[in-house]
Amino acid sequence: MTNALPRESAVAGSPGFKDMDSVEKAHLEKITTAGTDQLLDIDPSLDRRITRKLDKHIVPWLFGLWLLAFIDRSNIGNARIDGLVTDLKLDGNKFNIALTVFYVPYILVDVPSNWVVKFIGAGYYLPALIVAWGLVGTFMGFIKSYSGLIVARFFLGLCEGGLLGGMILYLSMFYRRHQLMYRIGLFYCAAPLSGAFGGLLATGLAEIQYGGLNRWPWIFIVEGIITVCFGVLAAFYLPHTPRHSKFLNEEERAGALHRMKMDGHGATSTSDVAQEEFSWTWVRMAVLNINTILLSLNFFAIITPFVKLSLQQLAKLIKERIYSFSLFLPTIISSLGYTRITAQLFTVPPNMLGFFAVLIGSYTSDKIKARGPIMLVGCTVAIAGYIMLLASKRPAVAYGGTFLIAAGVFPSSPAVMGWLANNLAPHYTRATGTGLQICLANCAAFIATFTYLTKDGPRFVAGHSINIGMLVLSLIISTTTIIYVKWENAKRERGERDDRYAEGDEGLLGYRHPKFRYTI
Repeated sequence: MTNALPRESAVAGSPGFKDMDSVEKAHLEKITTAGTDQLLDIDPSLDRRITRKLDKHIVPWLFGLWLLAFIDRSNIGNARIDGLVTDLKLDGNKFNIALTVFYVPYILVDVPSNWVVKFIGAGYYLPALIVAWGLVGTFMGFIKSYSGLIVARFFLGLCEGGLLGGMILYLSMFYRRHQLMYRIGLFYCAAPLSGAFGGLLATGLAEIQYGGLNRWPWIFIVEGIITVCFGVLAAFYLPHTPRHSKFLNEEERAGALHRMKMDGHGATSTSDVAQEEFSWTWVRMAVLNINTILLSLNFFAIITPFVKLSLQQLAKLIKERIYSFSLFLPTIISSLGYTRITAQLFTVPPNMLGFFAVLIGSYTSDKIKARGPIMLVGCTVAIAGYIMLLASKRPAVAYGGTFLIAAGVFPSSPAVMGWLANNLAPHYTRATGTGLQICLANCAAFIATFTYLTKDGPRFVAGHSINIGMLVLSLIISTTTIIYVKWENAKRERGERDDRYAEGDEGLLGYRHPKFRYTI
């Protein structure tokens, strides 16, 4: 990583930044066309140097945050097969209810959390979230009753709620729109990796019997402590905005600010996101954007199968693509007849394939500067996997189907989030839209958690069929969005949106600016 830097010198107005305005103006003079107000692209070598430094100093920390978030969120699935259900007497649907409670506060805080990211300072806010949920996760190892589990899961959701949207918003402050998808993929690939790593870690921790705590409590305690320590460390390294990035020199900071202004294509009136102010106008623009509506519904469809993957039948893990896959994969595999430890280990290969699929999909998406095609391919592959689960009674075939589901679902989730982030501007419009998308999408948890029920095993025909239906819905929405975006961009190319210049201040047009182009 980097050497820790004094955070007091990394805030606007401090001595370290008192000359930034003059430096930025001088740099802009060099990259402005003589005699015009049209800004040119920055020097390619400077651009690459800025990107490399951002990749080195920001992305690894976000990867760690999301890895630990997903481990702490889904480790209840591992604890389930290591005695949690028996010790807490979780009969009936109590376990499913405990899973669902997590998403109530998680959903409610998504939008307001995004509003305060910049106000508090993302470099402090994101690490604070991880420290808070790490503490909650640690204390989950000491719960003795069903009611205690419900309370702990509620506060875990409250603390984790703003993280995903906050990280996407955070990256959008530093990277251009068509650099964003790969960076989202670089941290989001921690989700499938957490399934592989978390299973291995849980296997070892569940062997601990000490101090009256046997097996599953140590999964929560040790993983929670690791999370707290990582969060405290991250607070010393993450910058708030490009202007506050001490690892960049003055020329690089000015270049980082300028390239963000240039990438907005008129959607923002300032190069420094720190200078943007909250307005209900931006909130209204986010809510009324057709991209927000379509891509929120699309994310809802994509995230449903992810919630329920459990070791009980591998299929159960896939139940709601993203949610199913993480919480129930261990249960699915156990239902195939494997022992506890073997079942944990069998969750690793599908998740590792998901890890590489996210990296490949996000890299390709930025290269072709498109998100929709990645969605179409991913959903098609995942549908094939679910068909394998439905069509065959052979465990080996069912297990093979989970690989296709992981390869299709995991890349689709960051793609749909990056798609909306690309098509909303400026900052508070993007903050509202991204938060709303994640809020609505996570309502899928209420469906996913009760789609794969024990009584439906071992084939879970209803759950798999629902997931196929949701994936087909995603295909329809993705196709519709692509058609709309191409249509709207064509109208702007022909000058049919130029009448918006007459509305007044161009800085208030946001994504409606005639020069702004949607990402396909």
